[in-house]
Amino acid sequence: MASTATWTFVFTDIEGSAKLWEDKPEAMRTALARHDSLLRSRLSKGGEVFKTVGDSFCAAFSSPSEAVQAALESQQELGKLDWGELGTVRVRIGLHTGEAEARDNDYFGPALNRISRLVSIGHGGQILLSQATYELVRDALAGLDVRFLGEHRLRDLERPEGVYQLLADGLAADFPALRSLSELPNNLPLQVTSFVGREKELAEVEKLIRKNRLVTFTGSGGTGKTRLSLQACADLLPDFEDGVWLVELAPLTEPDLVPQTVAAALRVREEPGRSLVDTLVAHLRDRHLLLILDNCEHLLDSSARLVDAIGRNSPKVHVVATSREPLAIQGEQVYRVPSLSTPDPKKKESAESLNQYEAVRLFIDRALLAQPSFEITNENGSAVAQICHRLDGIPLALELAAARVRAMPVETIASRLDDRFRLLTGGSRTALPRQQTLRATIDWSYGLLDEKEKTLLRRLSVFAGGWTLEAAEKVCSDDV
Repeated sequence: MASTATWTFVFTDIEGSAKLWEDKPEAMRTALARHDSLLRSRLSKGGEVFKTVGDSFCAAFSSPSEAVQAALESQQELGKLDWGELGTVRVRIGLHTGEAEARDNDYFGPALNRISRLVSIGHGGQILLSQATYELVRDALAGLDVRFLGEHRLRDLERPEGVYQLLADGLAADFPALRSLSELPNNLPLQVTSFVGREKELAEVEKLIRKNRLVTFTGSGGTGKTRLSLQACADLLPDFEDGVWLVELAPLTEPDLVPQTVAAALRVREEPGRSLVDTLVAHLRDRHLLLILDNCEHLLDSSARLVDAIGRNSPKVHVVATSREPLAIQGEQVYRVPSLSTPDPKKKESAESLNQYEAVRLFIDRALLAQPSFEITNENGSAVAQICHRLDGIPLALELAAARVRAMPVETIASRLDDRFRLLTGGSRTALPRQQTLRATIDWSYGLLDEKEKTLLRRLSVFAGGWTLEAAEKVCSDDV
């Protein structure tokens, strides 16, 4: 049964583990066994190791002081381990205290998001405390000291966090600046809603972005291409010394404005007697940065030409593009963004078990914004499952449906989905018009098709549940 209480969470992470695995997999396998044994032993004293993700440990403590002591002992002992041919393995540790719901041998709530973001900005060998944890243990730090590192913007979180570094014998004291949004060069927007699910996709796309110099996120409207790209690129911010830069192409209507918009985002000025594309290429030639071109579908030719010029002349620049179709240039790695996982409405599941589905978690998260008293129960769970399934796990559609809970119960929302174009309206007033209703999103995509493509789409509409290439050729051919 679920229960909510205040916990202090300790999260750990090996710095640069991906490169260690790639360079010396056998040595890393041996080192990880020692690492896991030590951390499990130390963090289990007074706490509970409730999850391991790759080489990261997640532990919960009822006592903040015991959590700090476990983190300190872990870091001190890790510094004494023999790491074999790896020489050294550096682990970063973060602590944060907050309310969370304990269920199904796991913990859920905003506190988990905050501790995850906190540990990600640290360096190997460092122990970071959030403001909440520091306030609770400040009078109990006998023989220890802390250093205030300032307030830092954490990716995907609206409120900045006061960060403290734990100082003690056996720990390094001096580290580079934290890898937060406040310290590293970027123009990434502050997100006002939480990022839900997508753990598998995040791991996949981050690997692709590191490996490939152009990755294009494709998918139908509303699948969350922009949000996934922003999340992944924020995670990769420490990898690019010259920063991560977002270029919003959605408001543009003229293809010739694409280079100008990119130049404005990078603060590059046009030079007399030189084309702006040549100026951009020269500016980027020796820089190591990640460029996000968001919403390219209506400016494909202009976007493709610019990205191709950058790719051929700027070897350390990586580009992430989001588009409803690929740019179709050499070197492009296409990643189709899937819908969120959804339950089978024919299968009876408890309210707790429904939380394993990403679509359900997103619906609940956004429904709470519209109606703070909303909760999923065994009584309304089947209606929520039906909503998520019938909307195909499409994030935009789920958010529009969740906003309706302020006016009607979920059972009514589910019953009205046959007229979903009239129901799913009223998105954010600050969003682009095509993202404020489900119909507008589909109309935008349809408007990008030429007449032959529109004809093909109309003919394909006779199929239900998919089709084979052979069947489509027979039904849609002009020779029929």
